[in-house]
Amino acid sequence: MRTPNRHMLKWQIAIQEYRGNMTIVHKSGNIHKNAVGLSRCALANTPDSPGDVPLGAEPQIPIEGINITEIGPEFFEEVRESYKQDNNCHVLTSL
Repeated sequence: MRTPNRHMLKWQIAIQEYRGNMTIVHKSGNIHKNAVGLSRCALANTPDSPGDVPLGAEPQIPIEGINITEIGPEFFEEVRESYKQDNNCHVLTSL
């Protein structure tokens, strides 16, 4: 799922405690038209909102680890050789 907007994030947090104990069912059509307005109330833009990010600011994501990998020349030579043997990739080696 893509990053939720404030409205969706609020509901995701609110129903977490009921996870596994309920089922959400979509009912299409005009059956529950009156409930739509209630469920789509805007979430206030305040610092205590769960999805609050000040305008112009990037969300802070902590770095939990750094991985450094060195690839030796043997690897690149192996890739070149495999391209020569692959008919579909032969065009790449001729560029």
